[in-house]
Amino acid sequence: MVARSAAARSGAAGPALLSIGQVLAKLSPEFPDLTPSKLRFLEEQQLVTPQRTESGYRKFSGADVDRVRFVLAMQRDHYLPLKVIRGYLADLDAGRTPTLPMGGPVPVPSMLATERRFSRDELQREAGAGPALLGDAITASLIAPAETYGDDAVQVLKALVELQRSGIEPRHLRGFRAAAERELGLIESALIPVARRADPSSRARAAELAREIAAQLEIVRSSLIRSALGRLQS
Repeated sequence: MVARSAAARSGAAGPALLSIGQVLAKLSPEFPDLTPSKLRFLEEQQLVTPQRTESGYRKFSGADVDRVRFVLAMQRDHYLPLKVIRGYLADLDAGRTPTLPMGGPVPVPSMLATERRFSRDELQREAGAGPALLGDAITASLIAPAETYGDDAVQVLKALVELQRSGIEPRHLRGFRAAAERELGLIESALIPVARRADPSSRARAAELAREIAAQLEIVRSSLIRSALGRLQS
């Protein structure tokens, strides 16, 4: 279960309170894009409440760090907007047993939790795919070529294995990349007003807005697909 930050709010002094720099050093291997502005933005969004010294410096407890790790993992791995994560954490803090829309069990934050990395051969074994399918996926820009691959590439390649059984090859999905690029253009256009702001947290705000827009686009896309499937069944 996610560690709550109630101890920090109660003012209880933990055995090892960390500065922003120490939190970054601890979490950056898992989340390379984490910045001081992002941490301050998470505080502004009431997702974590670090203690303050008399001089106003933020100090994070171990529970705070676990909470930040959980929020970042939910954003990275499940593309959940912060308002959904905030609602989940608020229910948890209130003693309820909430669920997240991703379905399945909620991952438990761990000091050792890191994203797995796979070589090309390991990726193929994990997904049950042959080298030809992976090569076709890379050629079709469905998977980016790399020295090592993450869990997202595993899930995509597993999906391609299943689609291949139905006669759908990576070359048939080339339009998916073009559609994704068009959606990215829409998101970038919507972010222009936020990106122009000079406040330090504007980058974090833009990233969160991008996730929210992407989530809404996904709702529209899923609805269109369900509607099309309905026509097939009629």
